[in-house]
Amino acid sequence: MISEQLSIALPFQERVNNARDLFQKFGKELLEDPKIAPLIGQLKEATRASRKEMAQTGIVEICTRCDQLEGGSCCGAGLENRYDGWLLLINLLLGVDIPLKRQVKESCFLSGEKGCLLVSRHVICINYLCGKITHRIPPGQLETLREKEGKELEVLFLLNETLRAVMKKWKIR
Repeated sequence: MISEQLSIALPFQERVNNARDLFQKFGKELLEDPKIAPLIGQLKEATRASRKEMAQTGIVEICTRCDQLEGGSCCGAGLENRYDGWLLLINLLLGVDIPLKRQVKESCFLSGEKGCLLVSRHVICINYLCGKITHRIPPGQLETLREKEGKELEVLFLLNETLRAVMKKWKIR
């Protein structure tokens, strides 16, 4: 069954391989599906808006400085274990090339030299803001960011549920 192939209970690399296999077999049909295609577009736009807001508020700069100069990183090794195969498949549908090996030692498998390699991230990766950020960014700016992140998460949820339903209806096993 497809849910078992993408389950978080499987080792991470197996989830990646299963998501790649499904994308290779069904990606074209999924991208053309009338229920999925509009959600893919909405997710791209919502993600673009929240990432733009992160940059405008200065969060990207704060995180980069912390990671590169202060030795901190929220994206530590093991964080990839929160990603199920469904979210990996969604990223493949969004055009992400999931790496074959870890690019940054002691970081999340899905991190590269310039940050996250994914378009669509896990809810914890979207929502988490450390004290350095919450103390430096004015509440009004954080509120605007949170609204945009909320839209991103809403569309991601709808896409995830729709993808599962479509594949179940197709009886993909």
